[in-house]
Amino acid sequence: MTEQPPTALTIAGSDSGGGAGAQADLKTFLACRVHGMSALTAVTVQNSLGVSGFYELPPHAVAEQIESVATDIGVGAAKTGMLASAAIVTAVADTVRRLGITPFVVDPVAASQHGDPLLRPDALAALRDLIVPLATLITPNLGEVKLLTGVDVRTRADMTEAARALHALGPSWVLVKGGHLSDGDAVDLLFDGTSFVELPAPRHDTAHTHGSGDTLAAAITAGLARGLDVPVAVRLGKAFVTGAIADSFPLGAGLGPVGHFWRIRDWPESTGA
Repeated sequence: MTEQPPTALTIAGSDSGGGAGAQADLKTFLACRVHGMSALTAVTVQNSLGVSGFYELPPHAVAEQIESVATDIGVGAAKTGMLASAAIVTAVADTVRRLGITPFVVDPVAASQHGDPLLRPDALAALRDLIVPLATLITPNLGEVKLLTGVDVRTRADMTEAARALHALGPSWVLVKGGHLSDGDAVDLLFDGTSFVELPAPRHDTAHTHGSGDTLAAAITAGLARGLDVPVAVRLGKAFVTGAIADSFPLGAGLGPVGHFWRIRDWPESTGA
């Protein structure tokens, strides 16, 4: 028998296609050597072509899932993904605050990669006011930056303004993801309220990046669960998702996922057993 590994909790919606959401988070946790746990917020009807619907869980059921694992197993670090509605946002915020769950990574998921909405209109203000101030780290893409702050990021210089605006909302750290900019490397910007750190990575010529944002946030969460400080966890998370994008693959008729198992690809060939 081995010792208990570090633990990480994802509070997110499911992806029936397996490329994003809680499924992506749990695959990433495994690849990053932490025990993954989940509190589902919603069930999506989703494949490689997009999201055709979603069904929210009752807010009390979301809260009860979080409390169940936190009070028994313990949560080394937690992250959010799709929170769906203002009522679920409120339930998650209340539970995370009451149980003192930290480190807490907030991935403010508002839409799928196809542009399908994953956040009810009434939930954005609740996310900004209740969840973001609890965050150890917030990891928005550029569309989410605009929704949260009104800053329309078109250049790397704009990312600095965005980071300051996001930090003013209350998180300890901000990671503005610059992958949607078209100039040069994919550069993310990390900010703690005082210092900026640019994190570049090479771009890979692939359309199959479904779940990349979830995967980055989950890999960072895994690092925090292992006791790493934020800058180190972010660098390792960036390296993990860059490797996963390089190992992405087609799936179905639309966008394929990043390759969550790129680190463990070299398993023995089947012997027929």
